[in-house]
Amino acid sequence: MSQPYGSQMLTPLDPRKAVFTGTFDPLTLGHLDVIRRGSQLFDRLVVAIGVNPSKQMLFPVEERVELIRRVVSDIPNVTVEPFHELAVQFVRRIGARVILRGLRTLSDMEYEFSMSLTNQRLDPEIETVFLMADGEYSHVSSSLIKQVARFGGSEAVSRFVPQEMVAPVMRNIAAITGD
Repeated sequence: MSQPYGSQMLTPLDPRKAVFTGTFDPLTLGHLDVIRRGSQLFDRLVVAIGVNPSKQMLFPVEERVELIRRVVSDIPNVTVEPFHELAVQFVRRIGARVILRGLRTLSDMEYEFSMSLTNQRLDPEIETVFLMADGEYSHVSSSLIKQVARFGGSEAVSRFVPQEMVAPVMRNIAAITGD
């Protein structure tokens, strides 16, 4: 078995601890569904908020962390942390054994399959577990939310994001678009 990428010493990994990675910009009801279901499968679930330099972000990472902590505050075994490294590096650093990912569509599966294979090559001890999106949320993406916010307003956005996210989404969309 190959040595995990970038690790000098192997940290014991907890198979009951999972990490749900993403940019969550913004957090959607689909994300929240995966978080709630994942929290029932694992003793501890860390929502790890990353950065994607190729995307224009609606929220800075610190604000996403704060907002999502509010949204998941009623789920006792869920914590929210930012990360600025490869997902497998973060997962290993905190001693988790599982990366949790949500799947919405077939195109998600292709992307996630590629990502999972890459992560396995980087650290063969870390497994990826996929949860299929609830059919009610399978069409919802963060990109779609941004369009709905811009053209549909807060009532439309409230159908796709947790209530705690509606006002911040609308505020930041207005700041970006000048509306």
